[in-house]
Amino acid sequence: PEETVTSSFASFIHAVRPEHLSKTVRYRSKRMILDSIGVGLMGSTTHVFDIALQYCRELYSSVAVSSVYGKPGVKLSPTLAAFTNGVATHSMDFDDTWHPATHPSGAVLPALLAASQMLPPSTKPNGLDFLLAFNVGLEVQGRLMHFSTEAHNIPKRFHPPSVVGTMGSAAATAKLLSLSMTQCAHALGIAASLAGAPMANAATQAKPLHIGNATRLGFEAALLAARGMEANPFILDDIPGCSGFSAFYSVYQPKPLSTPSDHHEFLLEKQDIAFKQFPAHLGMHWVVDAALSVRNLFINYAGSFSPSLIRTIVLKIPVSKYINRPFPSSEHQARHSFQFNACTALLDGEVGLSSFTESSIHRQELRELLDKVVVEHPEDNVANFDKMYGEVALLLHSGDVLTGKCDTFYGHWRKPLSRESLLKKFRSNASHVLPEEKVETIITMVDNLENMSDSSQL
Repeated sequence: PEETVTSSFASFIHAVRPEHLSKTVRYRSKRMILDSIGVGLMGSTTHVFDIALQYCRELYSSVAVSSVYGKPGVKLSPTLAAFTNGVATHSMDFDDTWHPATHPSGAVLPALLAASQMLPPSTKPNGLDFLLAFNVGLEVQGRLMHFSTEAHNIPKRFHPPSVVGTMGSAAATAKLLSLSMTQCAHALGIAASLAGAPMANAATQAKPLHIGNATRLGFEAALLAARGMEANPFILDDIPGCSGFSAFYSVYQPKPLSTPSDHHEFLLEKQDIAFKQFPAHLGMHWVVDAALSVRNLFINYAGSFSPSLIRTIVLKIPVSKYINRPFPSSEHQARHSFQFNACTALLDGEVGLSSFTESSIHRQELRELLDKVVVEHPEDNVANFDKMYGEVALLLHSGDVLTGKCDTFYGHWRKPLSRESLLKKFRSNASHVLPEEKVETIITMVDNLENMSDSSQL
């Protein structure tokens, strides 16, 4: 049969083996798994997670075999556990980010955790199989995003994890369930019909549903394919007059994914991941670093941070409407506001979990700083996580100007978190809901994932 882009992806999913995972890929993906679990555990303390969990427990009756983040003793059906844990992972916008822009782990990991518990004891995947399936989910997401130049920039239409994340979840689950090549192709086709969410729901409680749905619906696509459901076998190809996956992206130029032989270089080998140090949209991390830098200059200048000395705060940021929010009124809007995060960093000298509480958001002194903000969009500051920068300038009543700029924040793929920093974040997140000994057990299990005989233990 003629090879198509879709069949090449299906062939890759079916044929890739654990030995194709390089040392670098294993190291980086285990860091992602650990961070994602910690973020999910922390996310299980949020209001939007409680809504999702209550929805699943009250409206569905099912075979409950899969665990829920942060809720010992609570079990749901596998796909609903994936949904709930996906919501937890993105509930605070604290999860990892890749380039082109998406949140890859949260769309894949919950499905694999739930599927591992679903399978009977005789067919439980080992840790290496689990790690391979996780990387298949990442690889498919990354390859799909490279089919369109539109995907390289901060999104305007579809939230990327709701699109490529659904496809990645389907691919990862298909690999973990050992589906045939034909079934893998159908899983991708089915997933494409379940994908997509509009960017207008960013900065609302609906946005975490994008990750929850991506991991759940991709999982369901694989289960439907395993039971014989079929879909368009050309779903990833560019067929004139008939939109497949190209419906989500303009300037769509798909390329086949080669079947691995003796070697396969995963995208994660070439493109590391960004881990967030505080729970907000990735773009915020540039302006926070810039704001902290200029704050230090201001303290050296004036002896202390005195907002009354500031006439105007100029933010030089890329054009991106959904994260340009002058006066956010909720925690989700605040996580998506250049202005809020810059002014919080200036006022407090840090941005953290407590920055997004109601009391912090509505402080009078913060509002007074927000009133002084002016936004500029320099032509060289493009809406692209690999090229953008953040600049914060303080125009003082004295006539002096102090400026801070950030090209690459700590945690960006060009400036990765150290192991110590990643573990500090994980321990801080996980300890909100788990005792210390279990927190340390998870770290040990992820570190030794390749040697685990039953990945459902995770």
